[in-house]
Amino acid sequence: MTFSIQPVLENQEYQLIPLQQGDFESLYEVASDPRVWEQHPNQDRYKREVFENFFKGAMESEGAFKIIEKSSGDVLGSTRFYNFDENESRIFIGYTFYGTKSWGKGINPKVKKMMLDYIFQFVDKVHFHIGKENFRSQTALERIGGKKIAEEEVAYFAEPTRTNFVYEITKESSHEKI
Repeated sequence: MTFSIQPVLENQEYQLIPLQQGDFESLYEVASDPRVWEQHPNQDRYKREVFENFFKGAMESEGAFKIIEKSSGDVLGSTRFYNFDENESRIFIGYTFYGTKSWGKGINPKVKKMMLDYIFQFVDKVHFHIGKENFRSQTALERIGGKKIAEEEVAYFAEPTRTNFVYEITKESSHEKI
């Protein structure tokens, strides 16, 4: 299998499709609700001009996806692989968000499982940046086996630097929770 940080991934319920420029409007429709960003370090991403910058960063990352519900065809949100480090056998998963209609339905663990099952064919560790105030995402990651290993300042694409926690899931530990 050829390594790519932007393959098409799918399970019975969801597809991760590489993000394309034409996906802006459908993704912004999901992202335009302020509640999506209320615990995020950059809480104004619901504003069109701020989200345009986020989307530009997603496109330039060449690792971003739109998350599609197969039964309805609806765009549920976005996620990405980024900062691949071959020497450390590590990659990050992040910049994940879902519209509020997807909250509390067990979608995120299924999407993360799909991503982890794929990427652990190529790396030994997956890291996640999570804002220190983003308790919802911290809890979600801990539920799937993420362990907090560090705290660091993260410079988001053309946005202010924010304090984030770094969580890790290793290939060995991934089978315990997911």
